[in-house]
Amino acid sequence: MINLHPFSNEPFSDFSDEINAQRMQRALEAVEAQLGREYPLVIDGERVTTGAFVDSVNPSDFSQLVGRVHHAGREEADRAIAAAWKAFATWKHAPAEERAAYLLKASAEMRRRKYEFNAWLVYEVGKSWAEAEADTAEAIDFMEFYARQALRYSAPQPLTPSPLPDEINEVSYIPLGAGIVIPPWNFPLAILAGMATAAIVAGNTVILKPSDDSPVIAAKFMELMEQTALPPGVINFLPADGPTIGEYLVEHPQTRFISFTGSMAVGLRINELAAKPRPGQIWIKRVVAEMGGKDTIVVDETANTDEAAAGIVASAFGYSGQKCSACSRAVVVDSVYDEVLNKVVDRVNSLRLGPAKDPTIATGPVSSKRAFEKIGKYIEIGKTEGRIAAGGGPHELADKGWFVQPTVIADVDPQARVSQEEIFGPVLAFIRAKDFDDALGIANNTVYGLTGALYSARRDRIERARRDFHVGNLYINRKCTGALVDVHPFGGFNMSGTDSKAGGRDYLGLFLQAKSVAEKL
Repeated sequence: MINLHPFSNEPFSDFSDEINAQRMQRALEAVEAQLGREYPLVIDGERVTTGAFVDSVNPSDFSQLVGRVHHAGREEADRAIAAAWKAFATWKHAPAEERAAYLLKASAEMRRRKYEFNAWLVYEVGKSWAEAEADTAEAIDFMEFYARQALRYSAPQPLTPSPLPDEINEVSYIPLGAGIVIPPWNFPLAILAGMATAAIVAGNTVILKPSDDSPVIAAKFMELMEQTALPPGVINFLPADGPTIGEYLVEHPQTRFISFTGSMAVGLRINELAAKPRPGQIWIKRVVAEMGGKDTIVVDETANTDEAAAGIVASAFGYSGQKCSACSRAVVVDSVYDEVLNKVVDRVNSLRLGPAKDPTIATGPVSSKRAFEKIGKYIEIGKTEGRIAAGGGPHELADKGWFVQPTVIADVDPQARVSQEEIFGPVLAFIRAKDFDDALGIANNTVYGLTGALYSARRDRIERARRDFHVGNLYINRKCTGALVDVHPFGGFNMSGTDSKAGGRDYLGLFLQAKSVAEKL
């Protein structure tokens, strides 16, 4: 039996410490020397090249190629599913201690190479040093935590003794089979590692289809797992086009489950395709989906307005607003609306924007040309739906990278498009509420229900928010981003997903099924 200390979150590096800053700088230089390489598929432990590439570029400098990743077709997809089921035949019988040991080895190696992984996050998805550090630390947390949870699920489960004479009973958790893991680009290491390792430590095997905006980081994670001597076929690395090969995998009759994090539109499409049984399919496919949000911070007249403004800016513009948990709406009670708005604008105007490898910047680029153009269109819509109080368009660095000014749109109607539709960028709608009741009603008026926050000094309103603010992750008098594994189990209501609660103690149960056995002696 593995003897483990209780789980604790990975501490964040302090880059004000010169030693840490130097280590990070050396990692950036080392990784920059590796940019531009090719990465094959990995199916059943074998490298597979197709000659069909997706190029990943640095969003801070789109002339810089991060890497070229081979793309799979249907032939490779079929091979990957066959390989996953082949591996499942033995992997499902591996003791939980053995499966957990692979995660612990991977987390230890990632911890040792933390700055290297940070550097890949800086170059491929434009994360600042601090945001990259948080991403890598969370990936370590997921692997450490899920290893421990696998041991808990595999332990004898308590049951009430049978009232029937001469009968013994037990319940055990067994894996589902081979599934598809489709992670997002915005947490391309943490969420990817969490989704993939949760499934495999529970005894399943997976086909890992990364985002086309972050395939190199996914390839680096795959290399890490191979270095642990994970058996071939337990994870199969299959970069591929989402609308074609991704949907083919979701529809495949041999797909047992789909674990997805991304947009509402794609999540609903996956759920729809997975719900229809295909010829030869003998199970109802399980879908685990986390699908984004339109997250609100409510500020009432009793709040500390300096703290509220700081929390709004950190939540709205950390990583350029590219988090499903990001604050995209500030709903402020009328009597302090102008005060809070002015304090937010002052803070936004002081944010330093620039290339992510610069340690002095507060926030970097958006992820891609597609995101840059979409956000720009929403800013133009916002100009017709409210008043631009800060930002309002591309940054002066936009000729080199995908840089958008942090933008605040004031006096927005609660039903306006920029108040209702997920933008996934550095755009914040400011909404005036008559009073606290009105503010809470506005906070609940979207189809989403992921995160939210309330700034208030009144206990009755805090308790009301606990009861009636309909989100999966609610924060009181603090920002609405920055969930920690086993501290803030993460997942939302309504169109924000299946409330999967990643990083929570129930999460592995989504990749398991319970089997009850009764034996008469």
